[in-house]
Amino acid sequence: MTEVKFSGKAAKQAAKLPEKIREVLRALVKDIIHQGPVRGNWPHYSKLSTGEHHCHLKAGRPTYVAIWKVIDKNVVKIVYTGTHENAEY
Repeated sequence: MTEVKFSGKAAKQAAKLPEKIREVLRALVKDIIHQGPVRGNWPHYSKLSTGEHHCHLKAGRPTYVAIWKVIDKNVVKIVYTGTHENAEY
């Protein structure tokens, strides 16, 4: 099992997401906990050139994304949750 943490910034961002998007984010966190950080089964999942991972939480307008990085073998940190337009990649 993988432990998932949120950076302080990502936790604040997640709290401001619409409820439906927060539900999708919770499902992503569950998947990461049980199946690890590589989530090829999520829409538009990719490993970024920075080594971080990202996927879409909702396509359309606005598109919401999550970005996470592997801290060590059993720990993942969510570093961004929000709109694609404001994503830090």
